[in-house]
Amino acid sequence: MSGHRREGFFLAAATGIVGITFGVLADAAGLTLPQIIVMSALVFTGASQLAAVSVIGSGGSDAAAVGSALLLAARNALYGPVVARLLPASWVPRAASSQFVIDETTAMATMQDNETDAADAFWWTAIWLWALWNAGSMIGVWSGAVIGEPEVWGLDAAFPAAFVALLAPHLRHQPGRVAALGGAALAVATTPIMPAGVPLLVAALAVIPGWLVHRRDDTEVVT
Repeated sequence: MSGHRREGFFLAAATGIVGITFGVLADAAGLTLPQIIVMSALVFTGASQLAAVSVIGSGGSDAAAVGSALLLAARNALYGPVVARLLPASWVPRAASSQFVIDETTAMATMQDNETDAADAFWWTAIWLWALWNAGSMIGVWSGAVIGEPEVWGLDAAFPAAFVALLAPHLRHQPGRVAALGGAALAVATTPIMPAGVPLLVAALAVIPGWLVHRRDDTEVVT
């Protein structure tokens, strides 16, 4: 097995373990096994799935759950131009391939030295990741009865931990810090007065001051 295929497999295996956590949390939130299987197969992005079940588990509305999931999934649109050259040229296969344009597959592809290895890394990571994430989700559902309450094992912290992991790289720059602090302030201020899930959507407004700071910095560099 080539190096990038092996690395893709280990990355997918680690992600599959997170999938077990998702399955446990989704089961605790009241989702059925078919619902969880369909969600993992079609949504196929961990942060969005964890956001949705966290909102549902907290008593939030379906609209808030979907809105939170879409908000986090929107970042995947930025990966499209990066890996577009690796996807099929025909429209239908290309559209189907977009299902696999996520953090891990993009990262593995961009690490390679040439397009042949990049395409190979993208697709092998995608295949292993999809298979192990869905397997992990089902294992999580089946083991939910054994584990009991997720809070006892600290599994309820999975979504905040995933969100922090996504946020951490952006804290190296001032616009990211401004957006993070603004989002935290909005979330803390609105949580006591808004339904579950809505504060997450409101916190997204903090990207505006972050963008303004980024624009100001770019202007200063130009001048």
